[in-house]
Amino acid sequence: MLKMVIQVAFLFIGGALGLLFLPPLYEFINLSSNPWINNPYISVTLGATILFVLSFVLSDYCVRLITWLEDTLFKLPVGDLLFGTLGLIIGLSVAFLIGFGINRIEIPVVTDLVLVTLTIISGYLGFRLGFKKRDELLQMFSTKSSAKRKATEALAQQEEKVLYKLLDTSVIIDGRIADISETGFVEGTLVVPQFVLTELQHIADSSDTLKRTRGRRGLDILKRLQDERASKVLITEVDFEDIQEVDLKLVRLAKKMNAQILTNDFNLNKVCELHQVQVLNINDLANAVKPIVIPGEDMQVVVIKDGKEHNQGIAYLDDGTMIVVEGGRAFIGQAITVTVTSVLQTSAGRMIFAKPKEDKAV
Repeated sequence: MLKMVIQVAFLFIGGALGLLFLPPLYEFINLSSNPWINNPYISVTLGATILFVLSFVLSDYCVRLITWLEDTLFKLPVGDLLFGTLGLIIGLSVAFLIGFGINRIEIPVVTDLVLVTLTIISGYLGFRLGFKKRDELLQMFSTKSSAKRKATEALAQQEEKVLYKLLDTSVIIDGRIADISETGFVEGTLVVPQFVLTELQHIADSSDTLKRTRGRRGLDILKRLQDERASKVLITEVDFEDIQEVDLKLVRLAKKMNAQILTNDFNLNKVCELHQVQVLNINDLANAVKPIVIPGEDMQVVVIKDGKEHNQGIAYLDDGTMIVVEGGRAFIGQAITVTVTSVLQTSAGRMIFAKPKEDKAV
């Protein structure tokens, strides 16, 4: 397409050049007296034909030149192009003003050559000066110091790294993110990708009653986040058609947006660590805010059921932490005082091991 446009341009340029330069050429070679040759239509046709034939040889080079110029210009920052263009305009204006004085020197050919050369040099120098001196020109019109500007840019970059937080399906269904967000501990913009929302809708439309309930709960949580959250909840349409797994799409999107992923999925947590993507695990947060329990500490619990091992009993704290009571099977249904023997802490949760205190407080 570009080659065709160039050839058409050559055709019109050739016609214009033929109309301008062929009549003087006819006079030079003593052909101006021939009425058939000294016809403006003939000159236009002949010039257009000559340049159109040459276009078959030169059009490929013109295409390469235009493509190179296009690639070079697209790679340049907008600021560099703007100031370079302003410098070019100033350089051409200076050349135009100087040209008034040069035009008074009536030396054939030499005057025109000097004007053309001056215009090219002034335009080039103006563009280069505007291009290279952009920062200095900005400082002339800026009221902020260079140090303050750099500090602001550094702060903006830091804010940009933690600006977006992607929500996965599990953390939406879990629902605790709404309570955490309401307290103000989650900063930045919460982002819900469309592919996560689609997965949530499929769960809400499931024939399984439990899945359908969980999916509808997730949609209610999103609505609550939009209504109660101080900052906005963004739903992005960005998708990756070459990836089928939702978790891998989240990881790709987090890298693209320089975002963190909010989840309570243990496996997604590990995938994010492998891809060096920042992840915020709700379960880790819940474990971090649980009361600290140390071996040797006494607490009162109610044994609910027997454990997997022989003679074990199971109890729970108010926050849901499971307590394995050695020898607690005999106290099922009773409130007893136990002594903590050890604590097992993992990303999946926390487990406390204890044994009944000798003076069993009921």
